[in-house]
Amino acid sequence: MSEKDGIDISFVILTWNSKKFAEKCLNSIKSSAKTHQYEVIIIDNGSSDNTLELANSTLPDAVIILNDRNRGVAPARNQGLAAAKGQYVVILDIDTYLEDQAINELVDYMDKNERVGICVPRLMYEDGMVQESARRFPTAITKVLRRVETKWSKSKLEQGFYNLNQIKEPIKVDYAIGACQVIRKKALEEVGLLDENIFYGPEDVDLCLRMWLEGWEVVYYPHSQVVHYEQRITKKKLFSRITFEHIKGLIYYFIKHRYFFSRKKLYRRISKSSKI
Repeated sequence: MSEKDGIDISFVILTWNSKKFAEKCLNSIKSSAKTHQYEVIIIDNGSSDNTLELANSTLPDAVIILNDRNRGVAPARNQGLAAAKGQYVVILDIDTYLEDQAINELVDYMDKNERVGICVPRLMYEDGMVQESARRFPTAITKVLRRVETKWSKSKLEQGFYNLNQIKEPIKVDYAIGACQVIRKKALEEVGLLDENIFYGPEDVDLCLRMWLEGWEVVYYPHSQVVHYEQRITKKKLFSRITFEHIKGLIYYFIKHRYFFSRKKLYRRISKSSKI
């Protein structure tokens, strides 16, 4: 438990014209973390619908940070991360629904495994199918192949996935998408906040990689389940500003971490940095 203010968990939720999802997501927090003291921090990126009205009526005690424009994912989430008081911080997409005890289970696991810096649940589609939410670190090739819909490209991409349908026990993974991540505050303070040079993706990949490089583990915990109504904005709008920002973020990520086509050198660097 956090010695300051007695808060165990800080939920950091980014909204932007999110009225379709807000009420269900925020209501699910109440049952998912009910055995812990928690706070909810909502950062709104200039919504023009009634997202904030729904948030206020659903969780009147939530801390709300207002931006007058869309600041992007990393800069806005960092506002919430900087304000978080809990021992654990939960980055949560507004288009998720937490099943009963989902966050409790993740936090309890991290309490027992002190080198876990990030722990993530099994993400499910609304129809019950498992999402490929935990993956090996991307390469420039895998990112290009994701845009090509062929049997060959699909088979190559699958080499970068874990067979999450078959995972029954917690496993270490390269990275997990940022739809729902439980982050140890101590690890976050050591590694640093999200990289604000990335407007929209892959700030979640970058954070997981920096965790590994500092000797922290990223773990996929299948016993905890969260429904994710995945929007995939960049795939729907191939020529939008969001897609352009995503591509720019990827180029920045590969240059920053000094690899493009192979993960081998990256894994060697991670191995050398292990504190275990």
